[in-house]
Amino acid sequence: MAKSGENLAQHANAMYMLADSGSGSTKQTFTIGDLAKEFNVTLRALRFYESRGLLRPTRDGPLRLYSRRDRARLKLVLMGKAIGFSLNEIKEMLDYYDIGDGQLTQLRVGKTKCESQLMKLKRQKLELDEAVTELGRALNIINNLLAQREADAPGLPNV
Repeated sequence: MAKSGENLAQHANAMYMLADSGSGSTKQTFTIGDLAKEFNVTLRALRFYESRGLLRPTRDGPLRLYSRRDRARLKLVLMGKAIGFSLNEIKEMLDYYDIGDGQLTQLRVGKTKCESQLMKLKRQKLELDEAVTELGRALNIINNLLAQREADAPGLPNV
């Protein structure tokens, strides 16, 4: 059983390492400007994420110093937002990282939330596909009616 717990912890740590990869940087701390530039977000957004407890920079006077962990968390926040999770849902999943159970709870909650979000997005995709089909039909009808009316009144100006 300990082996399974170790594997889960390794996978959870791998998730943070994946989120922490890609910068090519060996820096251990980042300023608010560094992260804003790297992730193409505003300073205001970073301060907002901090106010919501998603990031926890240390302070050196007025200067915010973000750790590699904060950088990884920011990447996970942005990834979560991109697939439709609310900031509260993202915070909940990130906060389970530190409860001391080898990230078992974090993985279970993350799995459940991801499955639910996937189902929701699939439903939305179906609804969107139906709307696109209906809009295409409506446009065909409009084009046919317009062609008929223009054929019946050749001298009228086009709008």
